[in-house]
Amino acid sequence: MSATVVSVLIIVGGESLHDFALLPPAALGMMLVVDLLLSFSRPRNVETDVSDEVFIGEEANIRLQFGRFRSDLRVRIDWPEGLKGPVETVVDRETSVATARFKATRRGSWAIDYVWIAWESRFQLLEFVPRLQLGTVIRVVPNIRLVQSGAITTKVLSSLYGVKENRSLGEGSEFHQLQEFVTGMDPRTIDWKRSAKLRSLVAKDSQAERNHHVIIALDNGYLMAQKVGTVAKIDFAVTAALAVAWAAAIGGDLVGYLNYDVKPRQYFAPEPGRKAFTRLRSHTADMNYVTRETNHTLALTELYARSPKRSLIIVFTDFIDTTSAELMIENINLLAKRHLVIFVTIRDPELDGLARTAADTLDDVAGTVAAHQTLNQRRLVLERIERMGVTIVDTTPEALTAQLISTYLDIKAREMI
Repeated sequence: MSATVVSVLIIVGGESLHDFALLPPAALGMMLVVDLLLSFSRPRNVETDVSDEVFIGEEANIRLQFGRFRSDLRVRIDWPEGLKGPVETVVDRETSVATARFKATRRGSWAIDYVWIAWESRFQLLEFVPRLQLGTVIRVVPNIRLVQSGAITTKVLSSLYGVKENRSLGEGSEFHQLQEFVTGMDPRTIDWKRSAKLRSLVAKDSQAERNHHVIIALDNGYLMAQKVGTVAKIDFAVTAALAVAWAAAIGGDLVGYLNYDVKPRQYFAPEPGRKAFTRLRSHTADMNYVTRETNHTLALTELYARSPKRSLIIVFTDFIDTTSAELMIENINLLAKRHLVIFVTIRDPELDGLARTAADTLDDVAGTVAAHQTLNQRRLVLERIERMGVTIVDTTPEALTAQLISTYLDIKAREMI
């Protein structure tokens, strides 16, 4: 700009100065060349440090190590669809390291092929924005943090196999051992035939039955692909499903699995819990996000046919209103006639918040009314399902896993299967 102003003044000043009109642009060109030569050196490669696997919904760091560089360096990462991170990160000048924190929002393998680096030249006349090849792949997998931490194992063991539960009675209890009858024990536990043979009172010690069938049915239709915050409902469902599968494994039950959308996709019959947990984790990690509408009739009818033995069936699904839920209700009713069913849905906190928001404008009023109508329709559907004898778990994503495991443990303790 200054060179342009000087050139204009020279031209206006008279013909005697016209010979000097090209000097400012020439000087600027020389400065650009010098600035370019002094500033063109750049990092040639970058080393990456990041976890190979990240749990869905959790955050992690990617660390980029550059060579020594004299200028202030900025980094821009082309984040793939399943990862959400900052637009730009500054490289620490002393360590030549840039650290970006990102969140895993979709399951799958996500490649970060390139990073863009930017810096200004020595005289700040130029800006360089080259691209460096990265070639890093980050796999986003179902969240099993609670399983790894041992929290579920501790809760199940203390709940099902503590002293109190080992001596709990109920219809269908499994015989454990005989023990001497002492004052304070329930007289109904006395085994009169053996007491007569031994000529002293002995009682039956019972424990909760094991080897029940627990079948997880995951609806993977388009409604479950909708996001609550940054994570899809199906991913919250998968996290809870894996948690209850692990709880069932610790509880000695057999775990089966069905994944369906427009038709049944993957099914495996109930098998020992730890083996089933491994298979379930593998299947759900590779499960695609679907935009098709769910066919509950086809899927749940097939599940009914494949499950002749009374089982605990946990159905993860979603619905919009009473009309669209009609076929789903009919098929849940069919399952409930033979099996014990837990019906799991995920509430949207934003919808609940909208219904409670004070309306200031007409648009706010319309939004609040729509939210109330949606919640009312949801309540009517859940009430109909509950009247069939189905256990309802309708809660927020954050509370889903804990509430579902508590429901499973309560069913086990009461020997309802």
